[in-house]
Amino acid sequence: MSTHTTTSAPDLATTRGRLWEALAARDEAAATAAVLDAHDAGAPAEDLLLDVIGAVQARVGAEWAAGRIGVAQEHAATAIQDRVVGALAHRSPDRGTAAGPDVRGAGQPPRRVTVACVDGEWHALPARLLAEVLRGRGFLVDYLGAHVPTPHLIAHLHQSGTDVVALSSSLPVRLPVAHAAVSAVQALGLPVLVGGAAFGPGGRYARLIGADGWAPDARAAAALLADGPCPPGDARSEAAGDLPHLSDQEYTLVTRARPRLVRHVLEGLPGAVPATAAYDDRQRERTAEDIAHIVDFLAASLYADDAGLFTDFVTWTAGVLRARGVGQDALVAALDLLADAQHDFPRARSHLAAGRRALVRVPAPSTPGPRS
Repeated sequence: MSTHTTTSAPDLATTRGRLWEALAARDEAAATAAVLDAHDAGAPAEDLLLDVIGAVQARVGAEWAAGRIGVAQEHAATAIQDRVVGALAHRSPDRGTAAGPDVRGAGQPPRRVTVACVDGEWHALPARLLAEVLRGRGFLVDYLGAHVPTPHLIAHLHQSGTDVVALSSSLPVRLPVAHAAVSAVQALGLPVLVGGAAFGPGGRYARLIGADGWAPDARAAAALLADGPCPPGDARSEAAGDLPHLSDQEYTLVTRARPRLVRHVLEGLPGAVPATAAYDDRQRERTAEDIAHIVDFLAASLYADDAGLFTDFVTWTAGVLRARGVGQDALVAALDLLADAQHDFPRARSHLAAGRRALVRVPAPSTPGPRS
């Protein structure tokens, strides 16, 4: 067995530092050089993909959430990262490193994996990293990128000879479309592996929607795919993918009422939090976007029948707003106004109440600041 050599932690840390500085300066050439220099020095491509590029991308997201970089900076950094991945991918295979698990089987060709983001999912870098890791381990990979509508995915599968599908999603609001995609792929007799924050801690929502496998990261996904996920249905309980709680129609009705609910909250906020009456057009627009996200995550929590999904989102939102000098009074008021509009929806009111209880435990400025 060949040995897998890696750079030491300080070497990878140095590379991460160089890459971060290059991204902060929007210097694509320096970002590419940081990664390729490390590869030339012996760092395996997989380590650079996951422990450098992936780790730095996580820092980009954390810096945005903390209000230290803006949306445009985050987008620019992500675009550069994607091109750095491409530059690394065009390098020759690693020298002196293990090729990874044998994915062929005795006398068999490499297994083909289709990697795609679910419909509406634009955060494509995690899926791109997975695709490159799988290529490095000997799989044949069709990488379809961001926002792949399910009918287009199915059309590709009919033509490609794929053995297994890997779907990525970062936001739980995509769970319904992810569920539809998983079911459609399984109807073709193909297994589906899913990954990303959308599927919850420990992959709890992956099991809920009946996926054949879940992996917390690209290395775990590659290992699972090397073993081969079971055919659809073999390892899933009969209840997997069956969501009887949806029979109350709350998810459907809240989703359909989204425009009305956003308008209701916007109209009620000035009475509940007088400072919001002074918001200018831009602040009102941003507030409307925030309210729409709240409704979307409420609907997702109803789909999954998990109030924790909603409370996680509203407490995260409170932290993002706090980092921008915005108090949570308006956020609490928005939940109250939404609850007022949900008289006939006990599950929705329960999730909103859970969110409110979680918010009042989050430290925040006593008065709301301007909505940036």
